[in-house]
Amino acid sequence: MPSNLRVILPLLVLAALAVVFVIGLQGDPRKLPSVFIDKPAPAFSLPELSEGKPVVTPESLRGKVWLLNVFASWCQACVAEHPHLLELAKQNRVELVGLAYKDEPEDTRAWLAARGNPYSRIAVDRDGLVGIDYGVYGVPETFVIDGNGVIRYKAVGPVDEGFFREHVEPLLAQGGK
Repeated sequence: MPSNLRVILPLLVLAALAVVFVIGLQGDPRKLPSVFIDKPAPAFSLPELSEGKPVVTPESLRGKVWLLNVFASWCQACVAEHPHLLELAKQNRVELVGLAYKDEPEDTRAWLAARGNPYSRIAVDRDGLVGIDYGVYGVPETFVIDGNGVIRYKAVGPVDEGFFREHVEPLLAQGGK
């Protein structure tokens, strides 16, 4: 191998890796693709966090737009989004269902007692199997589900004040479909 090729080849490989790296940094890490968009929400039946209440199922929410917010007491990013969820709950325009993901019920109760409870229902997913069915990468994640039970949007990471306006209001304006 000629000596100048020994120098040029590694430089070309390094330049190609740099281009791939820069392209990778251009994407928004909160916009992870989901195969569930425009597909029916996976069915589940989980116990409600509040004892004595019925189990939570997507079928029981049929006919209305609702949000499934996957959270946990051990999640630091969930603390950041929580004030936005409390504000959303005050508006009372959409049902907000919590999915306590891989969490102990007593830890979830204590976390909500300290911060407030924005959820109309809280499903307990102790083993994380429902989260797996929904393709959850981590917490928090929020799914927007229309009146037909179809997932219309998936937010990865904490939601902010623009989330409702951008991803939920249009569905409500269309009658939830």
